Amino acid sequence: MRTKKGKTRPPVIASNLLHEWLAGVFARNLVNSGSPIDVSDQDNKTSEPEPDLIVLRRDQSEFLHANPGPADLLLVIEIADMTLGFDLTTKARLYARAGIADYWVLDVSCRRMLVHRESNRMNYCSVVSYDENECVAPLASPRSELRIREVLPSS
Repeated sequence: MRTKKGKTRPPVIASNLLHEWLAGVFARNLVNSGSPIDVSDQDNKTSEPEPDLIVLRRDQSEFLHANPGPADLLLVIEIADMTLGFDLTTKARLYARAGIADYWVLDVSCRRMLVHRESNRMNYCSVVSYDENECVAPLASPRSELRIREVLPSS
């Protein structure tokens, strides 16, 4: 008998919806799902995170032989269901140390987006929670507002 592993359906649906929105804001070839990235030099030897979604500064075809690093990333997104605590602590510190300017965590269960900005290379100085009726825009495209409920599966 085989045990099913992986994400439950709501985060998968949210990931697909968010990927489509990002592809509409940025070029499709700049949006990646589940791709490994490099982080700070101090963490790179032991960590190779695979965010749920990333938005690159340049075409993904330019990363054939190396992972994109912090300078290559416009936006990093994790979609949390059972991973919320890990995404808000361990991954947030990892991304802050790397200097990733815009880190979002879509909390599917609580129907909110937690937006991390202003890294001081230790933590994020700004963490703002947007509920499903609010909008947020990426730093790299400030006129492109996302209404959080648009990327959440209907309850």
